[in-house]
Parts: sequence; structure tokens; C-alpha cells
Amino acid sequence: MHERDSEKERTTGRLIVSAARRHEKQSHRLLTAVPDVGRDRFSPGHRSDKVRPLATSNPDMSMSMPVDPAENRPSLSRDRCFWGMTATQLLGAFNDNLFKQLVLLYCLTAVGKQGGDYQPIAFFLFSIPFVFGSGFSGFLADRYSKRSLIVGCKFAEIAVMLAGVFAFGVGGLWPPLLVLFLMGLQSTVFGPSKYGILPEMLRARDLPSANGIIQMTTFVAVIFGGALAGFLKELTDEHKVAGLQWICWGCVGLAVVGTLFSFLVRRTPVAVPDLKFTPSMILGIDRPTRALLREDRIAVKVLLISSLFWFVGGTCQQLVNEFGIYQWGIGEAKTSLLLASIGVGIAFGCVSASLLSKNRINFGLVTGGAWGMVGCLGSLWLIAREAPAPVPEAWITAAAGVLLLLGFSAGIFVVPLQVFLQVCPTEDLKGRMMGTMNLINFCGIVASALAFFALRNLWAQLDLPISWTFPVLATVVLPVALLFRPPETKL
Repeated sequence: MHERDSEKERTTGRLIVSAARRHEKQSHRLLTAVPDVGRDRFSPGHRSDKVRPLATSNPDMSMSMPVDPAENRPSLSRDRCFWGMTATQLLGAFNDNLFKQLVLLYCLTAVGKQGGDYQPIAFFLFSIPFVFGSGFSGFLADRYSKRSLIVGCKFAEIAVMLAGVFAFGVGGLWPPLLVLFLMGLQSTVFGPSKYGILPEMLRARDLPSANGIIQMTTFVAVIFGGALAGFLKELTDEHKVAGLQWICWGCVGLAVVGTLFSFLVRRTPVAVPDLKFTPSMILGIDRPTRALLREDRIAVKVLLISSLFWFVGGTCQQLVNEFGIYQWGIGEAKTSLLLASIGVGIAFGCVSASLLSKNRINFGLVTGGAWGMVGCLGSLWLIAREAPAPVPEAWITAAAGVLLLLGFSAGIFVVPLQVFLQVCPTEDLKGRMMGTMNLINFCGIVASALAFFALRNLWAQLDLPISWTFPVLATVVLPVALLFRPPETKL
């Protein structure tokens, strides 16, 4: 009897020890897998996927911290998915702006001086899809695969460029203007997916550099696409309509190459597979986005300043075109060189902004860029006022130098704004926030078309040259330089 009791006690003891060990292992797993549920300062209610290491007195219980899957991705320089995205958006932006500048120059030269009135109309037609379609495009970017939308948009770009070939063959101004509208529609759908996919496919610490590269290549494509349009149009002028169609066939080829690059873009999960469309999304700001903007007033200011940036940029392109061709009379090629100077400056500015950011959102760059833009715009007005007629090469070079500095200032101005708007929303709102950003930005571009049209008529009534628009733009940027002072934020 005593032996049976002893055996029972030994068995019970083994069971207790075994249960204690299982409990210790279970506690160990729970302790090392506690998520960080603290609220991110940028994302109200955002739950981090990363895991906090917990202190423990038992060294045997220390385990390696689980890592966010995005952290296992290659560095930016070796990430072919990122470079595929960069190449496809660069070629798309280049194509868009080559064709747009071609249409603008066609307006200015094919119709005569009255064609200047068609420049704002062209800008308006290109921009209006962004105003009324950005909200729906943001919904698409959250509801469906961003990569699939990017690839689909590139196929649509091929079709639009083919339409451009035939539009110039039909003759008149309105067929190319209609194609410009379709090109704006295609770009409207592309934008939210392009910017929204970056925080999904890249490590968070790579976002400032990635945005610097994306912004640099975008603006270089914008300006050099416009610059090349001037040279190609002069080169093919003797062939008239056939020359314009040859240029458009080149755009078709670039669209095909860009489509091939789009297949390199990394697949990412659909953000909100069951997202329902609501009419408020047409306006670009649905209820969750409005709630985010009510909570984060800095986000509202950044959106408005981003729109202001595009207002100035849209006005500048029309202004430099008319300034070079009509006021200075230097021709299409040299006028396009002036635009190219802005592009080179923007490239250096974007790269500099990404280097100066160092894993943080450096809003001081926005202030510095604003002051630089104010100074450059004022200087351009002085150069235009003092330049003799005919304008010597030295004065054209001086104007190009100031435009280079203007572009540099614009580059360091815009990168922190872009990064903030990408990290501000939660994962399920990124597409819609990018749609809202597109909407607000292109409201600025539409406003630039209307404002430039009004200023042209005002200066004509007052018998003043178009260069008086430069100090007006400086006055518009000045409040940002004086008043925008948000705190610097680490990523």
C-alpha cells in the first residue's frame, strides 16, 4: 500500500512538473509576442506590426524579435521592383509632358498669337479629370491591386498615344486637345496607385530616398519631355502634320517600353478588398479621410501647400512658354531649354532633399525651398525688365541659371510634403489619401490655367508684359516661407 502511494505521488509530481514546463513555454511565447499597440503619431489608431522586445530577468527566455516582413526586402539600390516602378512612371511622365508640350506649342504656332488663349484651355482639359476622377481613382487603389492598376494604366497609355497619332492627322486643334483630356484621365487613375504602392512595397526607412528619386525622375521627365517637344517640333516643322505624327509614334514606342517595365513592380496585398463605393468618394474625401484630416491639421496644411506648389508649377510652364516665344522672341527650341533648366534644378533639389532628410520628415526644407522660390521669381522679373531687345545670349543664360535655382528650390520644397502624405494615413487609407492629394494638386493646376488666362487679359489691358506674372507668383509663395513651421518628425 505504501509503495502504491509512493508511486502515485511520483506520477503526480511528474505531471505537475510537465504542466509547469508547458505553462512556462506558453508564457514565454506570449511575452515575446506582445505587439506594440501604441498609436503612431501619424496614423490615428494605427497598429504596428513590429514587436517590442520585453525585458526579462531570465536570460534563457530571451528570443529574437520578430521582424516586419517589409524589413526583409532588399535595399533600395538593389530592389529591381522599385526601379521597375521608377522606370515605368518616368517614361509615362515623359510621354505625357512631351505630348502636352507638343499640343501647347501647336496652339501657340499653328493658330498665331491668338493661340495663346488655347494654352489655358489645354491645361484645363488635361487637369479636369484629376479634379473629378481622383477620388474614384483612390477608391480603386484601395479596393483592387495597385500593381494591376499600374499595368492596366500603361496599356491604356499605349492606346492614348495611338489616338494622338490620328488626332494630328485629322487636323485642327480640338482632336489633339481631346487626346490631351484622355491622357489626363489615364494619369488620374495611375497616380494614387503609383504613390500609394510605395509604402506597401518598400521599407519605411527607405521612403524619403524613394520619394526623392520618384520626384526627381518625375520632374526631370516632365521638364525634359517638354523640352524635347520644342526641339522635335522645330526639327520636323517642314514636314508639318507628318512630323507631328512621327513624334507621336515615338511616344507609342515609349509607352510600350514603360508597359514592359511595369511588370517588374512588386505585388502587394489589396488594402481593403471589401471596400464599398460611396458617392462622397467622387469628391475625393470620404468619411474616413475627412476624419483623418480633422484629427491631423498638419495634413490639411500639407495638402494645401502641395496644391499651391502645383499651382505655381502649372503657371510657370505656361508663363515660360509665352515669355520665351512672344516676349523675348527666342523660338521654340530656346524656350524649351529654359524649361529644361527648371528640370535639372528639380532633379538636384529632390536628391538633395532625400539626402538631407536622413530618415525624418524635414519640414525646414519646405521653408528654405519657399524662400528660394520667392527670390528666384523676383529675380526673373528683374531680368525680364532689364533685358535689351533683341535679347543677347548672356541674358538668356542668366534667365536659365535663375530657372535652375528655381527648380532646385522647388525640389527641396516638395519632397517632405510627399513623404508626409504617404506616412500620414493608415494602411487602409493610403490609396484614398493619394487620391485626395491628386484632387487637391490638380485643383491647383486647374486654378493655374484660369489664373494665367485672367492675368494674360489683365496685362493686355494694362499694356504690361507677361513677365509681370513672376512677382505675382512670388507673392503667392511668400506666406508659406513666413508662416509654415511644423515640427520635424522622425520616421
